[in-house]
Amino acid sequence: MAAILVCDDDKEIVEAISIYLEQEGHQLLKAYDGQQALSLLEKEKVDLLIIDVMMPRLDGIRATLKIREEHALPIIILSAKSEDADKILGLNVGADDYVTKPFSPLELIARVRSQLRRYTQLGAAVSGESQHVYTTGGLMVNDDRKEVQVDGEVVKLTPIEYNILLLLIKNQGRVFSINQIYENIWNEEAIAADNTIAVHIRHIREKIEINPKDPRYLKVVWGLGYKVEKI
Repeated sequence: MAAILVCDDDKEIVEAISIYLEQEGHQLLKAYDGQQALSLLEKEKVDLLIIDVMMPRLDGIRATLKIREEHALPIIILSAKSEDADKILGLNVGADDYVTKPFSPLELIARVRSQLRRYTQLGAAVSGESQHVYTTGGLMVNDDRKEVQVDGEVVKLTPIEYNILLLLIKNQGRVFSINQIYENIWNEEAIAADNTIAVHIRHIREKIEINPKDPRYLKVVWGLGYKVEKI
C-alpha cells in the first residue's frame, strides 16, 4: 500500500486520520507543521500528502508551494474554511484536492483512494510493445511513459494536470464542458466545478504554452468548455 504523510498542528486530527488510513493498510508518517513535512519528504518516500492550511512555523499553503518545486506527489489540503476563495488558493499553489473540516472519514478515504489511483497510473511502468503517443504541433504526450514534452523539453505536470491534458489531447478538436472534464477525471458528479477546472487549466497552460494568455494548444471555447487544438 501507500506511504502517506499527514501534517496538521492538531495532534488529535493527525492520530484520527492515521487510524482510518492504517485500517486501509497504508503506512503513515506524521508531521505537525509545514517545516517538519518538508524535512520528512527529503528523507522518506511519500506517495501522498495530506496537509492542513493553518499551522505554525510554515503553513500549508507556503509548504505546498515549496513542495511543488521538487515533488509531483498528490497533495490533499485540509482546512476549516469552506469558502471558494480558500479552495481556489489551495489549488493555485499546487494541491490536487481539497477537503473541508469537519469531514467524514469515508469522504477522506475516498479522496485518498482516488488520488492514489491516478498517481499509480501516472507512474506505471511501460508495458507491451506499442506506444500511445499523442501529438499536436510541438506538444507530445506519451501515455506509456506518462511523459509530456513541449518542443522536445520534458514538462512536469501533477497527476491531475496530466490526466486533464491526456483527456483533451486524446480527443483533439473535441470540446469538453467543465462538467465533462470533472466527471472524467474525478469519476464523480460535478458540483460547482468551474473554479476547480479553471485553476488546473491555468496551471497546465503555464507549463505547456509559450504565452499562457494567448494559448496555442489548450483553447477555451467560450460558453462551451475547453479543447486541445489540432495543429
